[in-house]
Amino acid sequence: MSTYDARFRVWRGDADGGELTDYTVEVHDGEVVLDVVHRLQATRTPDLAVRWNCKAGKCGSCSAEINGRPRLLCMTRMSVFARDEVITVTPMRAFPVVRDLVTDVSFNYAKAREIPAFVPPAGVGPGEYRMRQEDVERSQEFRKCIECFLCQDTCHVVRDHEENKEAFAGPRFLMRIAELDMHPLDAAEEAGLDRRRTAQEEHGLGYCNITKCCTDVCPESIHITDNALIPLKERVVDRKYDPLVWLGNTIGRRRNRQAP
Repeated sequence: MSTYDARFRVWRGDADGGELTDYTVEVHDGEVVLDVVHRLQATRTPDLAVRWNCKAGKCGSCSAEINGRPRLLCMTRMSVFARDEVITVTPMRAFPVVRDLVTDVSFNYAKAREIPAFVPPAGVGPGEYRMRQEDVERSQEFRKCIECFLCQDTCHVVRDHEENKEAFAGPRFLMRIAELDMHPLDAAEEAGLDRRRTAQEEHGLGYCNITKCCTDVCPESIHITDNALIPLKERVVDRKYDPLVWLGNTIGRRRNRQAP
């Protein structure tokens, strides 16, 4: 096994401030950035804080920024960098720093709690749900999400404008709304919940200008923009501006008022 010395610049600090610190650390063939960070902890700086768990790209814990790009530390191979390249590792910029590479991602959990859950259809019990395979496959893509929050971190609406966070759920949770809205068994409307209206008016769908940066950094290769956000925007526009839809809704409301 061959080895070489790599140059790393790692952000060290806390909520009160910090700076980039230079390290030279040994790298072995086949390693990922998280391996090198662990070696730094073991040999040079035991107090370096980094969040990780599975080291298999499935828990989403080790999100950070490598050379300015949001990535998972455990899924970024050292072989993608030149051996003489300086590798800069910093915490996710969109969220408050706790210490070193660890950020406070509680914003995302707060947004998750704002999304109403799946509404089961009336009169259908557990084990009685029936869906076409194409509907299963369509929503299954979104369920691959490991909640690494890299899409949230790279979205400029969140990343560059702190004031937007209150009104904007971010791509991960707009994707969740889209998944539920296209679910053939979700009975939200029958329960009085208009997911499309709330996506636009309460969760900030209109802030998204579909730059696809969220899709670009997704480690699960989910087509967040093309398969979730754009279709959701189209359904919102259809509901709000299509004259035929408006006419149908108006006639429906009149019939309901006239019903005994």
